[in-house]
Amino acid sequence: MEARNTPEARKTLASRKTLVLGIGNILWGDEGFGVRAVEEFHRAYALPEDVIVMDGGTQGLYLVQFVADADRLLVFDAIDYGLAPGTLKIVRDGEVPKFTGAKKMSLHQTGFQEVLSAADLLGRYPDELALVGCQPLDLENWGGALTDPVRAALAPAIDAAVAILRAWGVPVAPRDGAAVPGLLAHDIDFAAYERRAV
Repeated sequence: MEARNTPEARKTLASRKTLVLGIGNILWGDEGFGVRAVEEFHRAYALPEDVIVMDGGTQGLYLVQFVADADRLLVFDAIDYGLAPGTLKIVRDGEVPKFTGAKKMSLHQTGFQEVLSAADLLGRYPDELALVGCQPLDLENWGGALTDPVRAALAPAIDAAVAILRAWGVPVAPRDGAAVPGLLAHDIDFAAYERRAV
């Protein structure tokens, strides 16, 4: 982590790279919250070219290269905080790994905590992190849609992300209403999949 704090490694705000990442498995009901949140965020807001908006799904360690390349990282995810379903909780910086390691849906799925650890071992850990986490209601509904409380949390989660990005100095502008390519294809985007799953 310290390598990023040397004078040579410091960058101007304008040149810093930002990654907005949604993680989770859309096939397990509320576990798909992170992917659906980043998808809706992408539809609603335009960002500068140095900001990558990405569906990370369940790619695990394949995400290390993207995380290691980011100066600032904002993550959407379903996190079991032990709160009421649909409750949002935002954690930052050093607190993020503690929460991202809280759940794994299967033995083959690498927790995002390991992704952060790998980036740290490479000496390329993001300078700033924020996690917008949502308490799930149901993580075992195979093929199911988001539950009502988690679906209702999408808009507030996106608002929270916009506030975080703007506080980081990232220009975020509402889209003008023109159609934009989705992050997901093959009928697994939010609208098509949820229609089938309900």
